Amino acid sequence: MEKSIVVFGSYIGGISVHIREIKVEDAESFVNLVKQVENESPFMLMEAGERETTALQQRKQLENLKQQNHSTIFVVEQDEGKLVGYLIAVGGNVRKKKHSAYLVIGITEDYRGKGLGKKLFHQLEQWAIERQISRLELTVVTENESAVSLYKKVGFEIEGLKRNSLIIAQKYYDEYYMAKLL
Repeated sequence: MEKSIVVFGSYIGGISVHIREIKVEDAESFVNLVKQVENESPFMLMEAGERETTALQQRKQLENLKQQNHSTIFVVEQDEGKLVGYLIAVGGNVRKKKHSAYLVIGITEDYRGKGLGKKLFHQLEQWAIERQISRLELTVVTENESAVSLYKKVGFEIEGLKRNSLIIAQKYYDEYYMAKLL
């Protein structure tokens, strides 16, 4: 579960990055990464400052995650060790849902639009196929055009609409249900 896949050599501003599955030791860095992404994007489920997860709580969650065969987190790491992106897959816990995983992706603002999302999804798909997961699903705010575009580029299709699903800045927003069958 600790295998590391090199995605780019010296591509993003001369900085090498790679994708790997998260380690328990990444707990504090991961909490900080998620909080940074939430601060930079209005479309994440939690708003800036709303997340109260501590490094210790995250460490326990990662320890539990390591015990599950159908859930994982992939992270994008700079060559200096700084985490700049993630893709979470939460697999089904019951027999009828073991074939599916719900996804959440986040990439820091400076690294968006540089191909990391596509690479994360590619790595996740390989992982999912090895575990006989045949359905990947997510939700996305309909106005988040860059995310919707990314998901369509990597093969996700819109399956439905959740009307007035979220309230962001005192305004209702719809979300798409999207999925990809492997």
